[in-house]
Amino acid sequence: MIKVCILDYGSGNVKSVYNLVSFLGYNVIVSNERIEIESASHIILPGVGSFGAAMEKISTQIPLKVLEYEVFNNKKLFLGICVGMQVLAEKGYEHGEHDGFGWIPGTVEKLQVENLPLPHIGWNEIIIKQDSDFFTDLGDIKDFYFVHSYAIKTDDSYILTETNYESNFCSSIKKENIYGVQFHPEKSQKSGQKLMHNFLSIS
Repeated sequence: MIKVCILDYGSGNVKSVYNLVSFLGYNVIVSNERIEIESASHIILPGVGSFGAAMEKISTQIPLKVLEYEVFNNKKLFLGICVGMQVLAEKGYEHGEHDGFGWIPGTVEKLQVENLPLPHIGWNEIIIKQDSDFFTDLGDIKDFYFVHSYAIKTDDSYILTETNYESNFCSSIKKENIYGVQFHPEKSQKSGQKLMHNFLSIS
């Protein structure tokens, strides 16, 4: 049975993500409690704000050892959104150097732009680099909503999609049962609904 647990450390679009998952008809709860993380089939970590501030809150509010055990040992499906994806990296360089989860090899660095404004805000297209059930049946609808100034740099083998904003950056990742998106599915209307449905259909 699909049971979704959305983690909440106070810096994410938690209500919007909850509303999206609930709208799609799935059993969903917002909780950082061990029992809920252990009983979930799918775990979502939303995120808004800076890497360092997010990690500081996560480390005090989310039981990371429990989360890591469920993701790595019990192979729970995991989705990080925006900063919730960025913290999966080893290091982040927003307002100094900060340690991340280290689940995905790589670093989070500022977007390299000269002629476009930061943050990168608005709708932009994803360029699929690897086939994945995550992006099944999207058809021609490949625009998603972004709000960010930093992006993860990692090995090509983990990159599902890229997006161009003066130059290409990684906009989604996958490592076994771990997924991450730089964009916001909960703000991406029909494309976001389809993507979230695809994630929750993976078992």
